[in-house]
Amino acid sequence: MKFIQTIAFTSTQEDALRALAGDWDSQNLGDAPGYIGSKILKDRDRENAYLVIAEFETYEQAMENSARPETDAMAKQMAALVEGAPTFTNYDVIDEQTP
Repeated sequence: MKFIQTIAFTSTQEDALRALAGDWDSQNLGDAPGYIGSKILKDRDRENAYLVIAEFETYEQAMENSARPETDAMAKQMAALVEGAPTFTNYDVIDEQTP
């Protein structure tokens, strides 16, 4: 069953966040267990509010990825770019529609 984790936060450093996400994908896409990809969403109604959607093949692979030193290093870099503590939410994909 696919798994999605969302990370909600505020930041005034959009360019740095986008660069960090791009670096992560280019350096880890093949190495991160079960990692499918991610999206960064910018809230249209709340200034400087963002949501990251990270998709994995399974919850277990996502947790394995979370334990990697590379993931910890990226999380620390991200924490330096956001205001306050990010909010993490975990979801199992129970239905998926594709065109």
